[in-house]
Amino acid sequence: MFTRIANGWELTKQSYRVLMLDKELLLFPLMSGFSCLLVLGSFAAPLWNSKYINVIMNDQQVPHDPIAYAILFAFYFVNYFVIIFFNSGLMACAIIRLKGGNPTVGDGFRAAMNRLPQIAGWALVSATVGFILKMIESRSEKMGQFVAGLLGMAWSITTYFVIPVLVVEKKNPFEAMKRSVGILRETWGESLVANFGIGMIVFLVMIPVILLIVSGGFVIASGNVVMGSIFMVIGLILILLISLVSSAIHSILIAALYMFAAEDEVPQQFDQSLIAHAFAHK
Repeated sequence: MFTRIANGWELTKQSYRVLMLDKELLLFPLMSGFSCLLVLGSFAAPLWNSKYINVIMNDQQVPHDPIAYAILFAFYFVNYFVIIFFNSGLMACAIIRLKGGNPTVGDGFRAAMNRLPQIAGWALVSATVGFILKMIESRSEKMGQFVAGLLGMAWSITTYFVIPVLVVEKKNPFEAMKRSVGILRETWGESLVANFGIGMIVFLVMIPVILLIVSGGFVIASGNVVMGSIFMVIGLILILLISLVSSAIHSILIAALYMFAAEDEVPQQFDQSLIAHAFAHK
């Protein structure tokens, strides 16, 4: 276990070094987050004075109304489409870099545009699963949340490699999910541990940032509004930057593991023996 954790940590660091070669890749998670806010606004604005506004504002209970169900499903589909589109662009750029190329943001957009049918299909599947999990969660506040959480975690693990499969192999959603499961069987150890490693790093880095924001609140309460506000703004900017970096690193790591699993090729930016240990049967 400790060896796997150490390997996951090293894979995370090597993924970060790849990101430093193409810092423009941070634009993809940034544009994804901004687009998701636009999606939320486009649904919330026309529904603001209606009884359906709570449907998309993440309330626990979904009303037993066909219109509410249709609105929720449509919101999920558009949101997932946006997220998958930008993730596909980022993944395409990461694979270009790992193959020795020099990707641009335009390369990522072109790759995502060329895979719109696959992206739309996967968004439909993801929205359906998300909708079902929401229904389970809304049935019972405590038990529903627990069951939905477990199912959601299993779904995330099962679909770990779906995006690179969509980008490279252009498979349909169900074939991509089956392929993802097959790759995960070989690399489940470091795939999940490295993912945990990224989360742990983000958690540790976030601690001083959160303390900075809390300190800003105390400074404002003590009467120094300007200085306290500066602390809080700096903290929020750092949270945004950390989120962007962790999202990009995560995609680069998945791309590297996928390349070795699918093509038996270790990216030159990664240590060959290290990434080989991520697989149980290679």
